[in-house]
Amino acid sequence: MGRPEHMTFLGHSTVHLEIGGQRVLTDPVLFERITILQRVVKPLDPAHYRDVDLVLISHLHLDHLDLRSLALLGRHLPLLVPAGSGLWLRREGFADATEMRPGDTFRLGDLRITATRAVHDGFRPPFGPRGVALGYLLEGDEASVYFAGDTDIFPEMAELTTGLDLALLPVWGWGPRLGPGHMDPARAAYAAELLQPRAVVPIHWGTLWPLGMELVRPGRRLDPPHEFMRAVTERGLSTEIILTPPGERVPFRT
Repeated sequence: MGRPEHMTFLGHSTVHLEIGGQRVLTDPVLFERITILQRVVKPLDPAHYRDVDLVLISHLHLDHLDLRSLALLGRHLPLLVPAGSGLWLRREGFADATEMRPGDTFRLGDLRITATRAVHDGFRPPFGPRGVALGYLLEGDEASVYFAGDTDIFPEMAELTTGLDLALLPVWGWGPRLGPGHMDPARAAYAAELLQPRAVVPIHWGTLWPLGMELVRPGRRLDPPHEFMRAVTERGLSTEIILTPPGERVPFRT
C-alpha cells in the first residue's frame, strides 16, 4: 500500500500539495491584503506553508505572484515560473527561479512536474515583464494532480493525462465580474468533463475581494463552487467534488 497524498486549499489560487514525497505550494498569497484586495476569510496559520520544497507560479498577475509572500517563504526556495519572468525575479532577489514553457518538465525527487498551456494574459502590471501563462501537471509514483492556474478552456485539456487523480480548477475570480481568460462555474464543469479527473477541488473563489465590495452582490463571492457542483451534476459526471474551506487538510488519494 502506498503513502496517502494530501492537499490543503489555502484560499484563492494557493494550494499546499503533499505529493510524491514533496511539499508544493501553488501561487502563494499569504498576507491579508494585496493592493485593493482584502482576504475575507480567516488568516492563514503559518504551519500551512512552513517547510515547503517547491513553489509553482502560474502567471505574473498580482493575485498569483506576490513578492512579499515569496520573500516570506525564503528567497532561496526553488521556484518554477513562467518563461519571461526569471531574470526579473532574480533581480528582485529570488535566486532559484527556473523558467518554464508549456511542455517543459522538472523533476524533484520522485515528483515530475510538466508545464501546460493556459489561456490567460501573462503581463505583470503595471510596468513589469510579460511572461507566458501556465498550468502544471504533477505526477508522482502513485498520484497525479493538475493545477490549472488561471485559464479558459482549451481543447488540449482532454489530452493532458489519463487517470488523473485531482484537478484544481478555478471557478471564479476576485470580484463580481470575470474578465477574459477565466472559467465561470459552467465552463469549469466542461473542463472537468474534458479532464475526467477522479476528484476536483474548486479554487479561485471566496477569498480575496475588493475593499468595500462585500456589499455589492455578496453571493458572488461564495456561490461559484456550489454552481460548479450543480453544473457537474447536470453533465452527469462521476467526478467527486471536494469543497473545502481554507486551511483544511484533506486526502485526495489513500
